[in-house]
This record gives sequence, structure tokens and C-alpha cells, in this order.
Amino acid sequence: MLQYTYLLINFFTIIICFIFSFHPKIKFNRHFGAFLSASFIVAVVFIVWDAWFTKIGVWWFNDQYLLGIRFLKLPIEEILFFFCIPFACMFTYFCLDKFFKLDWKPFWERVFVVIAILLALTVGIYFIDKIYTCLTFMTTAFSLAILHFVLKVRWLGKASVIYLLLMPGFLMVNGILTGTGLESPIVNYNPQDFMGIRILTIPIEDTAYGYELILWNIFFFKKFMKKEDSEIIKV
Repeated sequence: MLQYTYLLINFFTIIICFIFSFHPKIKFNRHFGAFLSASFIVAVVFIVWDAWFTKIGVWWFNDQYLLGIRFLKLPIEEILFFFCIPFACMFTYFCLDKFFKLDWKPFWERVFVVIAILLALTVGIYFIDKIYTCLTFMTTAFSLAILHFVLKVRWLGKASVIYLLLMPGFLMVNGILTGTGLESPIVNYNPQDFMGIRILTIPIEDTAYGYELILWNIFFFKKFMKKEDSEIIKV
């Protein structure tokens, strides 16, 4: 049974969200196409990043918790991770955005974005010798800058609040992956490549990594969802 551990983590991450996607008051199932298109684009980038880090030994996977099927030398469960986690997050974002008004005023959103960029840049530069820390925080700063100042999105504050609300689930899923409750971690990290600060067993870098992953999923999901809506209107 151990070899199904990572697969089951992915399954239980999405199953409740998937079932409630068909609820008549939510109807997230109508946007499965938009989600799949968005998540595929983002997943390609993160899978390449993941494969590179695996190749150079930044992290590696414990085979006893895996099926043994690999793509680009990554476990199939790790590939699924980049679809399952975003699905749960997009579903949550969609629901909260649908039923609650969480928008920020432009001024406070800009203040938040500028501070977040400066903090991420500071961490990335200070830990420039730690590849996971440096690359994760630098790309997070870059993503925030591109999304806010170039692409002019106005939902970063809202998305950040929702990401914080998702944090208990994130800590549970990532906690198991990094060894909480297990004899040994499913995902192991080279201590030379990150700053060494952990939340339970989770490297703090994972929170920025996940944040960046979700922001880009939201961006493309909104793009494809808008395209779906415009096509419906034309019909």
C-alpha cells in the first residue's frame, strides 16, 4: 500500500472539490475546459523547473511511496500534483470569488504588491547561494511585478487572502509530502540548497513556490474563462 501514498494524496486533494463542482449553485464543472487549458500551460513551466531541480539534486523522491512510473525522470504522481493542487485552489478561488466580495482597493493592492516584491527580492538576493531559495523568491517577485505592472491584473490582493485561507490544506498536503506522519519524507530536499527554515517539515520556500503556481493558474484560468463566456454570448 505504501506505493500508493503520493497518488492517494493527490486523489484526496481534489475529490471533494470535484464532487462539489457539479453543485447547481457553483457549476464549476462548466469551466473544466478553462481550468485544464490554464493548468496545462502553467504545469509545463513548473514541470520543467521540477525536472531540472531533480536532475541537479535540489530535491529527490522516495520510491517506496511511488508507483514507479516516471516522465522526464519525475514520478507520475509529481506530474499530477501540478494539476490536482491547482484544481483544488481554483475551485476554492472560484467559490469564494462568486459568493464573497474580497476585492481590494487599488491603492492598498499596489502597496501590498510593492512590499511583497521588495521582500521577495531581498530574500532572493540575501540567499543567492541557495538555489531553491534564490530562484523561488526571485521568480515570485518577477511574477508579481509582471502580473501587476505589465498585465494590470487587479485581483492579487484577493488571491493572496484566499491563498492564506488555503494554507491549512497546504500545510496538511505538503506536510505529508515532506515527512509529517511518515517514517521518511516522500520529497527530500538538499539542505545546501534552501535556507533551512521549516513550517513543521515544510521548507518555507514551498509557500512561495505554491503561491507563484497558483497566481499563474488564476491568471490563465480567468483568461480562458472569459474566452468561454464570450463564445457562449456569440452563440
